[in-house]
Amino acid sequence: MNTENRNVYLDHAAATPTDQAVVDVMAEFNVDLKGNAGSFHSEGKRAKDQLDKARAFVAEFLGARPDEILFTGSGTESDNLAILGYARVSAKHGKHIVTTSIEHHAVLEAMQHLERKEGFELTVVPVEKNGIVDAKKVLDAIREDTTIVSVMLVNNEIGTIQPVGEIGNAIEKMKKNGKAQHVALHTDAMQAAAYLEIDVKKLHVNLLSINGSKVYGPKGVGALFVKRGTKLQPLTFGGAQEKGIRPGTEDVASIIGFATALQIVKERRDADAVHLLPLREKLIEGILNSIPKTRLNGDRVQRVPNNVNVSIMDLEGEALLLYLDAQGIYASTGSACTSASLDPSHVIIALGMPFEVAHGSMRFTLGRETTEDDIDYVIEQLPPLVEKLRAISPVRVDPKYYE
Repeated sequence: MNTENRNVYLDHAAATPTDQAVVDVMAEFNVDLKGNAGSFHSEGKRAKDQLDKARAFVAEFLGARPDEILFTGSGTESDNLAILGYARVSAKHGKHIVTTSIEHHAVLEAMQHLERKEGFELTVVPVEKNGIVDAKKVLDAIREDTTIVSVMLVNNEIGTIQPVGEIGNAIEKMKKNGKAQHVALHTDAMQAAAYLEIDVKKLHVNLLSINGSKVYGPKGVGALFVKRGTKLQPLTFGGAQEKGIRPGTEDVASIIGFATALQIVKERRDADAVHLLPLREKLIEGILNSIPKTRLNGDRVQRVPNNVNVSIMDLEGEALLLYLDAQGIYASTGSACTSASLDPSHVIIALGMPFEVAHGSMRFTLGRETTEDDIDYVIEQLPPLVEKLRAISPVRVDPKYYE
C-alpha cells in the first residue's frame, strides 16, 4: 500500500474538522454582521436576531427552552461555569460535591479546586472495570449537604456511555421524597452530541455542557444548558451578556456556525453511526487479532460508534504516537487537554490498570471522512511499528492484564 502523502486523521475526540457548510456560513456572517449583539442600533439588532435564532436551535437540539441556553467560549468554560457557579451559589446549603473517577479534567480539576481552596468535600465515585459507573454508587454518595453531582454522558478517552438518565431520574424521585433538595445534576456531553440523541428532560439534568469542536463546528465556542430555576454565580464580570452570567461580547458568527454544525449532526447522526460502527469493529478486531498483548479499554457495546481505545503492552504510547505520525496516522494517547503531559491516563488507571498498561494506551477516534482503506492502512502499519518499539522497550507488563 502506498504510504506517501497519507493523512489518516483518527483524533476526532480531540477535535473534529470543521464542516465546509459551517465554514461557509461563518464566512458569510463574519462579513455581513458588523454590529455588537448588545448594541441598540439596527446593526446591533441584526446581530441579536441571528444570535437569538442560533440560541433557539441549540435549545431545540437539546430539548430545552431558548432562555435555558448560555453561550461560552469553550467546553472547558462551560464545565467550569456549571460546577463552580452552582457550587458557590449553593454553598449555604452544603459543601459536599460528587463526581466520578473518569471525568474530563475540566470537571475533575474544577472539583478539586473547590476541595483544596474553598473548603468543599469531594467524593469521587469509582467506575467498574468496563469503564461505566454504577448509578447506585453515585446515588449512595449523595448526602443532605450535597449540592452538585457531575457525571459525564460519554467518556472522552474510552467512549463509554454513562447512565446519566438513570441517575437523574433517581435524584428527582429523591427530591419528591424530601431528600437531596439542593442537588443539581451536571453532565459533560461534549463527546455525546455527535452520536447520541440528547434530551435534557429524559436525562433529568439541571446543567449540560457541549461545544463546537466535537461536532464538526468551530473551535472556541460552547454552550451550557441551565434548567429554569437553577442559579449560577458568574465566574467573570463586566457585562450583561448571557444574562450577566457569562459577560463578554458574543462571537455571533461562531455561534451561528455551532448551531449549523448541530443542525447537520441532527440530520445525519444515524447515517454517521451506520458508517462508523463497522469501521470501529474492523479496527478493534484488526488490532486485537494482529498484535499480541493488547486489550480493549472500555465496554465493547456501551460506547459511541467512533471510539477505539486499546492498551498495547510492553511499550510507551507516546513513542508509538510519533512513529504513527511519521506514517501519516494521527491518533492520541488520551485527552487532548493533557497531551503535553507524560502522566499516564487517569481513565485507564481508574479501570484498575497499572501505570505500564496506562502508558501503552492509544485512542483512535474515527470520523465522517474515515474510510475502510484508512482502517486497512492502520492495521497494516501498526504491527511492525509495535514490534520495532517492543524490541527496544524496557517496559514489561504482567500477562494477567492482557491474557
